[in-house]
Amino acid sequence: MGLASRPLRIQMEKLPTPLPGCFELRPRRLEDARGHFVKTFNRDTFAGLGLRTDWTEQYYSVSRHGVLRGLHFQEPPEDHAKLIYCTAGTVWDVALDLRRGSPTYGRSWHLQLAATTGNMLYLPAGLAHGFYTLSDEATVVYNVTSGYSPKHDKGILWNSTDIPWPEPNPLLSERDHAFPRLADFSSPFSYDSNEAGK
Repeated sequence: MGLASRPLRIQMEKLPTPLPGCFELRPRRLEDARGHFVKTFNRDTFAGLGLRTDWTEQYYSVSRHGVLRGLHFQEPPEDHAKLIYCTAGTVWDVALDLRRGSPTYGRSWHLQLAATTGNMLYLPAGLAHGFYTLSDEATVVYNVTSGYSPKHDKGILWNSTDIPWPEPNPLLSERDHAFPRLADFSSPFSYDSNEAGK
């Protein structure tokens, strides 16, 4: 069968996490003597899994070992779902539930995202995101369903939650270091069990 006649859909595992609506995704990883190939998104596949497909922006960051970025989110009406993965290196990736009424409000979940595995994290709106760089350097790609809005771009202080970060003294930006603690945060997000149950 020629490459052009192969089905467009991708094989994708959707694994639940303890946070409703947040999933680890594991796309098929093809490898040979040249290297490897991973298709990260197909609209029909994502729709079939009950995931959003309306990505508006895509960007990436490159971080050195010991860098912590987060915990970031955008407030309504510019809140968004995120799809996160590594194209180089490995990170300790974290999601924090900020949805009022959620059974896991204020709780976090973490996993390692690595270019060698190709796994991804899908976060619904209302979850904050952050990561710590485990490898010498890591490139993290972000897909979001709304554009960047400085007015709505917010965060939670990285060490004010239950997150078991690998390092007690990470390298932070001044902005990330100045975020409010979770206990001082008044959440604008509400839990939607229908959305989270997908």
